[in-house]
Amino acid sequence: MAQRVAPSDGGNKKTTRVRVAVRLRPFVAKEDEKDEGPCVRGLDAQNLEIVNWRNATESVKYHFDAFHGEQTTQQEVFLSSVKPILPHTLKGQNASVFAFGPTGAGKTHTMLGSSEQPGVIPRAVREILKLVSAKNEDEGWDYSIGMSYLEIYNEKVLDLLSPTSQDLPIREDKDKNIFIPGLTHTTISSFSDFDKHFVPASLNRTTASTKLNQRSSRSHAVLLIKVVRTQRALPHRQQTGKLYLVDLAGSEDNRRTGNQGIRLKESGAINLSLFTLSKVVDSLNSGTAIRIPYRDSKLTRLLQDSLGGSAHSVMITNIAPEYKYYFDTFSALNFAAKSKQIVNKPFTRETVAMPVLPVKRAREDRETAASGAEPQKKRQKEERKPEHDDSSPLAEFHSLSDPSVMDRLIALEKLMMSCQDKSRQDMLKDVAQSRKEIQELKAKQKELESKTLLFNRLAGEKSSTKQEPVFNTAPLHRIQSTASKSNKRQAVVQPLHVSQLQDLQQIAVLVKKPSVCVKKKDGKHSDQFEPPDGKENRMDWELESQLDTSVLEQSRKKILQILNAGSLKELKGLQQIGDKKAKLILGWREVHGQFTELEDLVKVEGMSAKRFSSFMKANILSVMGK
Repeated sequence: MAQRVAPSDGGNKKTTRVRVAVRLRPFVAKEDEKDEGPCVRGLDAQNLEIVNWRNATESVKYHFDAFHGEQTTQQEVFLSSVKPILPHTLKGQNASVFAFGPTGAGKTHTMLGSSEQPGVIPRAVREILKLVSAKNEDEGWDYSIGMSYLEIYNEKVLDLLSPTSQDLPIREDKDKNIFIPGLTHTTISSFSDFDKHFVPASLNRTTASTKLNQRSSRSHAVLLIKVVRTQRALPHRQQTGKLYLVDLAGSEDNRRTGNQGIRLKESGAINLSLFTLSKVVDSLNSGTAIRIPYRDSKLTRLLQDSLGGSAHSVMITNIAPEYKYYFDTFSALNFAAKSKQIVNKPFTRETVAMPVLPVKRAREDRETAASGAEPQKKRQKEERKPEHDDSSPLAEFHSLSDPSVMDRLIALEKLMMSCQDKSRQDMLKDVAQSRKEIQELKAKQKELESKTLLFNRLAGEKSSTKQEPVFNTAPLHRIQSTASKSNKRQAVVQPLHVSQLQDLQQIAVLVKKPSVCVKKKDGKHSDQFEPPDGKENRMDWELESQLDTSVLEQSRKKILQILNAGSLKELKGLQQIGDKKAKLILGWREVHGQFTELEDLVKVEGMSAKRFSSFMKANILSVMGK
């Protein structure tokens, strides 16, 4: 079990602002275009200006953390903007670098680069591996590095390391950390391991050609580098840092890109996610927003930790100098100016291994360990088995004598005296409730004892004497002659004897089923005597007891005749047979022939044994009435 602890550098979380760097790609002029020159130019290492579209004689100036001009190399971009935040990942903190800008502005070149000029991603991974290998072994920490690579295409999260995977969900754990269940995580130990997995995965990314870019990214790509360091000695502290390297797809104007069909759908998803990203930035900067719309897009949900979260974030805004990109460049600069006002709160994610507390054994187990004997409840249960059968009417009486209730009450009182977390008032309420339950059980026990004594007394009177029964419900008849007196007495004695036996059986049933007396949830008690077997087929027992055998057999033959020769209308005339069931019977008859007996009806689809029993009961009574 792991427990989250506070950062080691203090209880208060330090705040850091999102660093924004702007990179201007070289001017590219085509032969058929007018030579209007660039619309953007750099002033120094942090400032630039763009022509004001409302007044060409004026310009709009911007100030950022860094400005990289047309002659800036990949190495300079990495050293000045990206490298300073990488050591934080080895200390259990998160960092993120993402490239933003219009399509064709050079975002993918900045993040990936080429074999001659590698971009931010290969340089950052190589630097992480270099920092880990430079750590001294005497520090007492073990490091492990893993990678995951995904893309967000048409609002679907796809695993680039596993191309056959489907759309993956984005989740948030109890500590507000964003994670993706099912995402492939590969451990790497060298740059060759990284290159072996990253290059094939990059080819799986969705790209296409447009009028503005020969190889336009149609999805947002996210590379996750996870660094976990574990302390060798106790208490085995573990710190986890994550580095997000994000290559965003560029915003597109479909009037200039000429997108149609699936390309138009892709650009719509890209622009929608970037618009949601802009709303998130506006909500964070307003300071009064009740809700930040992170969940409105998969992209913003994944960048939740980078914008307004707990990561050291760097945004590299790529812009183009041509006039045809003017409005895209102007919008990108305005978005970058708003983003640099976002404040994050990084902290160290550290967990320590908690000692596993042994589970307290039950009271019976402790008694067993101390005395070597069996638990008291188990001994009492085994002792009662040979003495009392489940069908005995006194079984419930002996079960109520179990002293475990009193033992639980004593244990509860002891717990009340030693408990420090729970208030004493709550414990007293529990004790009072337990005592109340004991009183109710005692009252029900006395009631059961009285009914048991009554049963024993009635059973004793029956066996010891042959006096006239008390329960005399037979009708009275006029005595006509002395010759018929003895015959009449013989005719009356047998029903009286049966009546007495039935009343005794009713009392026995009442005592045998204590759930009627003790548990109210079992329903209302029926005064009618149930068949001894108590199974589901007691319908046959009732019918056989009420109907003559010849009448019952005649009704069964009539039902069987309807099933074998009846039309759809005649079958629907039977009880519990609707249109669907009648068609199933006709179909079964066409395939298997006639029914040899009524029990074959169970073979029809949807006719279970329970439904067949109900069907027979309803139709025998209805056929007799016809």
